[in-house]
Amino acid sequence: MTQAETFFTEAEKQQIAATIAGVEKKTSGEVVAMVVAASDTYPEATLLAGLTIGGLAALLITDFFLADSLVYFVPLLLCCAFAIGSLAKISPPLLRLFIPGSRLETMVAHRALRAFYEKKLHTTRDNTGVLFFISLLERKVWILADSGIYQKISQETLMAHASGIATGIKQGQACTALCREIEAVGVILTRYFPIKADDTNEISNQVLID
Repeated sequence: MTQAETFFTEAEKQQIAATIAGVEKKTSGEVVAMVVAASDTYPEATLLAGLTIGGLAALLITDFFLADSLVYFVPLLLCCAFAIGSLAKISPPLLRLFIPGSRLETMVAHRALRAFYEKKLHTTRDNTGVLFFISLLERKVWILADSGIYQKISQETLMAHASGIATGIKQGQACTALCREIEAVGVILTRYFPIKADDTNEISNQVLID
C-alpha cells in the first residue's frame, strides 16, 4: 500500500467522511478531501541529489583510496550518482532538500487544480465544489473551490484553513485538524450557500486517494 493509502486509518477515513456528510446537510456546497503521495516526481531534484552527494562521495573515495585517479573517478561518480538518486526517490526528506520551496508550492497548486477537474468538482449544479487537497511529500495542503464559491469566499480565506490543516499534520493530528477545518469552512459555506430543498449529494464523501 502507498503512503497516501495508509496516511489515515480506516476509522479516520470514516470520521472524515462523516464530517463531510454533516457539513453537506447544511450547505449546497460539495466538499471533497483528497490525499496524494506527491504532486510531482521532481526528476531534476533526483538528478541534483545524485550529482551533488554522489559526486562528493566519489571525489572523497577517489582522493583517499584511489590516488586521485580520473580513471576511477568517472565510473565511480556515475555509480554514486545513480545510487543516491535512487535513494532520493524513496526518501522524501532527502528529495525535499533539493527542491526549492517555490517549486513545491507551484506543483501542489497545479496538482490540486488537476485533481479538481479529474474528480469532476467543476460539474456540480451550483458550481460549489470545494477540494481539500493534501500532498504528503511536499507536506502541503491546498484548498481549491469552484467559481460559485469564489463569488463569496476568497482564496486567501480558504488557504488560512489549509494552513491550519498543515499545522495539524506536523503535530501528528492530521485527522483532527482536517475535520476541524472542514467544519470551519462548512460554517462559511452554510452562511453563503445554504442547503436547498432539492439538494443531492453529487460527489462521494469518502476520502479520495491517488
